[in-house]
Amino acid sequence: MRKLFILILLYLLIFTGGINAGRLGFDNILKSVVQIKVFSQKDDFYSPWLSKRLKSSSGTGFLIDKERILTNAHVISNARYIQVQRNNHTKWYEVEVLFVAHDCDLAILKAKHPDFYKDAHYLSLGDIPELNSPVTVVGYPIGGDRVSVTTGIVSRKEQSTYAHSEMDSHLVIQVDAAINPGNSGGPAIQKNKVVGVAFQVASRAENIGYLIPTTVIKHFLSDIKDGKYDGYVELGIRTINSFNPALRRFHKIPENMDGIFVTKVYNNSSAEGFLQKDDLIIEIDNLPIGRNGTIVLDKETRIDFVEVVDNKHPKENISLKIFRKGETKTLNFPAKIMKGIEFMRYQYDTDINYFVLAGLVFQPVSRDLLTAWNKEKETQGGSQFLYRFFYFIDDELDKQVDQDIILYRKLPHPINSAADYYINTILDSVNDVKIKNMDQFKSICNSNKSKFLKLKFKDANNPLILKAEDVKKADKEIKTIYNLEANNE
Repeated sequence: MRKLFILILLYLLIFTGGINAGRLGFDNILKSVVQIKVFSQKDDFYSPWLSKRLKSSSGTGFLIDKERILTNAHVISNARYIQVQRNNHTKWYEVEVLFVAHDCDLAILKAKHPDFYKDAHYLSLGDIPELNSPVTVVGYPIGGDRVSVTTGIVSRKEQSTYAHSEMDSHLVIQVDAAINPGNSGGPAIQKNKVVGVAFQVASRAENIGYLIPTTVIKHFLSDIKDGKYDGYVELGIRTINSFNPALRRFHKIPENMDGIFVTKVYNNSSAEGFLQKDDLIIEIDNLPIGRNGTIVLDKETRIDFVEVVDNKHPKENISLKIFRKGETKTLNFPAKIMKGIEFMRYQYDTDINYFVLAGLVFQPVSRDLLTAWNKEKETQGGSQFLYRFFYFIDDELDKQVDQDIILYRKLPHPINSAADYYINTILDSVNDVKIKNMDQFKSICNSNKSKFLKLKFKDANNPLILKAEDVKKADKEIKTIYNLEANNE
């Protein structure tokens, strides 16, 4: 009888105690998860003097430490006003945006009133979860104001493009769990710790979602310790695998040597001045690189070797072991943020830099403009636009100019009736002065003392000639007719 009593007591202690501990952990998770309501307004890149209508959206965030709320950058981008509410609370609180990282889709918010944090719980970050392990995604999906809990299984770990910028690639964790609009920014939990942030879904599959792993989160949090966000460094190279036997023999690569070939080194990159075309990169930070360019992430997964560079901050050392012209060498150089590639990212929370001259609308070439231009279907003769966007870096056009300026539309007026031929082409010079950026272009036009403005466009034999006196008169008329603002002068 005594043994039976002891067994029952042990059962109660182990199992009911475990249940209570699990319940306590989940209650704490709910005390950390917040609903975010955003009122945002995005500028119109095709008609930059206009703003699109104010829209409302929602997302999720969670408390990490020091009264900070972590969420996705895309949840609060272009926001005019942001509110947050805790689970099972009724009051909404205004927040301020402390930091935004559009290149890794993360942001930090802080509530303006201390009452928001009463009886709050702060979540801690865990490690990258193992394949086939369960995670719980908590958030506020669209369709209700109650918290939603979804359980999924980790099915893949890989580098992938982050849709928010549409350029940057970082490590992602794939889970077979529904991540719906509103879930974005919510924590993925395993063993009461955050192992990821929900942020996007697979466009061609159902119930496949992606998490930002804690390596990316920790990189972001480390970056902002000095009070500002710098961004990700870039190795800045193109590569091909080293499987081809003929290519290996041509470069006299030893049979047992693995690695990946360098095919191009970009300007202003970390690798510029250190790596060379046809180098075989064998190791990075003492990690062997396979012939397909991957390294071992953990016992389950191989990922692209540039993940090692992704985890570095500016000025931190990159160590490469390479094979070059029959010799093995070790290179050490500092990691750098690659300037001049911002135009390839979607831009947020920034004014559009544009200029209207005689009803001709100019902008720097950018992903946002390309997207808006494509939606308007005004793409006739746009091959130059597409080429200059996609190959500006690859073909080293950035050595010639800081940015390309394109004439992409016109506001009809008698002064520009002969300008259709130049639509969707890149501006080369004004009054024989090479145009290197938008600010220079504006300055030349606004300070012009000549009787004429001669606009030369790339690949056009004849320039567009405008009489300066007529331009001034037409600009006033066009501003009135089309209700333009101060023309972003």
